[in-house]
Amino acid sequence: MAADTAERRAEAERLSAQHAGASAEMVLTAAIADHFAGRIALVSSFGADSAVLLHMVATIDRHLPVVFIDTGKLFGETLRYRDALIERLGLTDVRSLSPLAADLARHDADGVLWYSDTEACCALRKVRPLALALDGFAAWITGRKHFQADTRAALPLFEADGARLKVNPLIGWTRVRLDQYRLDHDLPAHPLVADGYLSIGCMPCTDRVQPGEDERAGRWRGQSKTECGIHLGLTGRDNLGSGN
Repeated sequence: MAADTAERRAEAERLSAQHAGASAEMVLTAAIADHFAGRIALVSSFGADSAVLLHMVATIDRHLPVVFIDTGKLFGETLRYRDALIERLGLTDVRSLSPLAADLARHDADGVLWYSDTEACCALRKVRPLALALDGFAAWITGRKHFQADTRAALPLFEADGARLKVNPLIGWTRVRLDQYRLDHDLPAHPLVADGYLSIGCMPCTDRVQPGEDERAGRWRGQSKTECGIHLGLTGRDNLGSGN
């Protein structure tokens, strides 16, 4: 396992160097059609900025698998936005997946685990379903950007994640550039953005962002938690254990 991890890290560093300075579209094309042909998926939350990356991917290959985790706690606006973008972009393989019913019955039968243990709730409703959904894929595409939060400021273009690689084609994009791309391509905005929700996750753990805050400040408001867990390494995190 250690050798495999070291190999993936070396591959990520090599690909990051190879594609340094390339446009997001060029990085995506190389990843989808060359480096990981037939073995890569886009993971999308269909959130505030998702339309940009989804449009790029649809332009390259609208049949690419798109993985969407429906946690059961999402805003209705997000689910309707997902459906609208699927139709608008002609995406043919959006896989909307939910937590396993047996896992929910065992670990969150009353549906309020988020109130007492957000880490456990994210593991149950997001991390484990995604780990299972990505089985068989060699790489996955994310929409993370450097400007979103201090914790994302040093993200590389290609990143090792256990036995897989993550591709982060939008890391250098700014808010202005994202908004301009969406306008240039007449892409609909997530309906909650206009109401101050700049990073949109599950309804109980998402708040409006105040002026001057980073865009993810509304996630898990008042907690030290800054990530749901899917970007903290999926390998070994898909086992819920018996203590939750």
